[in-house]
Amino acid sequence: MRPTFTTAAVVFASTLVLAQAPAPIDWTAVETETMQHFQALVRLDTTDPPGRELPAAEYVKSVLDREGIPAQLFALEPQRPNVVARIRGNGRKRPLLIMGHTDTVNIDPQKWTHPPFGAVREGGYVYGRGTVDDKDNLVASLMVMLMLKRGNVALDRDVIFLAESGEEGTTRVGIQFMVDQHFSEIDAEYCYAEGGGVTREGGQARFASIQTLEKIPRAIELTGRGPAGHGSIPLTTNAVVHLSQAVAKIAAWTPPMNLTDTTAAYFKRLAAISPPDQAQRYRDLLSGNAKRIKAADDYLRENEPRHWSTLRTSLSPNMIQAGYRVNVIPSEAKATLDVRMIPDEDPDALLAEVKKVVNDPAVDVAWARRDVRPDGSSRLDTEAFQVIEAAVTKHYSVTTLPTMSTGATDMAYLRAKGVQCYGIGPATDQEDGAKGFGAHSDQERILETELHRFVRFNWEIVSNLARATGGTR
Repeated sequence: MRPTFTTAAVVFASTLVLAQAPAPIDWTAVETETMQHFQALVRLDTTDPPGRELPAAEYVKSVLDREGIPAQLFALEPQRPNVVARIRGNGRKRPLLIMGHTDTVNIDPQKWTHPPFGAVREGGYVYGRGTVDDKDNLVASLMVMLMLKRGNVALDRDVIFLAESGEEGTTRVGIQFMVDQHFSEIDAEYCYAEGGGVTREGGQARFASIQTLEKIPRAIELTGRGPAGHGSIPLTTNAVVHLSQAVAKIAAWTPPMNLTDTTAAYFKRLAAISPPDQAQRYRDLLSGNAKRIKAADDYLRENEPRHWSTLRTSLSPNMIQAGYRVNVIPSEAKATLDVRMIPDEDPDALLAEVKKVVNDPAVDVAWARRDVRPDGSSRLDTEAFQVIEAAVTKHYSVTTLPTMSTGATDMAYLRAKGVQCYGIGPATDQEDGAKGFGAHSDQERILETELHRFVRFNWEIVSNLARATGGTR
């Protein structure tokens, strides 16, 4: 019996859907290739300073070129290029930018057990400089580009890949150069980059931090002045003494609390997954009760300094220069404060407040030169953030915490241009930092299983945010 028109149409449509369905991903092959690219990139010395990311940029470009993905190099300095590649969508939605940086902080070779550029695999880990900052994000983004191209995935958005240079202190050759001179190449509605991560305790994932906001780095210089003299005759006007007293006053000062939408959501969600005593402290911060807020805040200052810093603009005295020989009272002594400002605060008002805290005419208080990044935040009500939350639940089975980073990332420059940026990262063990295995440490490492899970997580968020209805081109 011949099928009716309706039946035939259903059969045809079913066949078409099957034909359009993307082929299942061979994750075993993906993991093998991920490790190949990851080890190759970790083995390239791209420390900054001195800064020579060219080998990594050329490696990444060669991988993209072999796949037929158009890639370009953009360089302010010849040895420090940025790589940009784009897989085009149908234009129904604005692009998505995914990025990682090719440079790393420098090293002290004598302190490393494994060669810092060996990418040694041992005990389920890969050891080497850049394994968690930031060649993990770099490789995950690269693998997503390869999978999109090989799967011929139909996209509503262009997916743009940026491998940037200079993140570790020389942003003028990296993100600043790209934003100032080539922004059209990376202009996007959303961006996924470094800045977050999944925290594990005792081998189990506990929560995922997704950076939606970051503090603005500034620097204040204190200069104590007084008459020089012989060290055998102590002076009450000693510049070192006045400077030391000023530093002590600032260290004892508690800048006012300033909760943002991100930090309020962070502590609310963190309370929901914390043991009762911790949960109560986090709720107390949001209670509006001055006595409870102060008690919780005081506890955090002593026991959870990162959380204490998250609640306010922070000042840390990190550098002191004074004197040139033991028997001479110097006429000048200087201290530099690392200042991390809540984005919506007024720098002039902060400086005036610090002067009041110091309250010493013998000590000058002034802004010092520093690479000051622009401010900006990313909303929590976007499609991009919702996609992240769903993927966190699927791959890690934990709560997503929107987070304000106390440190700085290159997303600041993109947020200032209106791009909604979200910081992500692989799962790492909370215990690793104290053991010296974390980012910027002398035994930096990543679990192989977590690198591979992070690639799957990246694939999930990018493909779900950018994919068009229908599956393939």
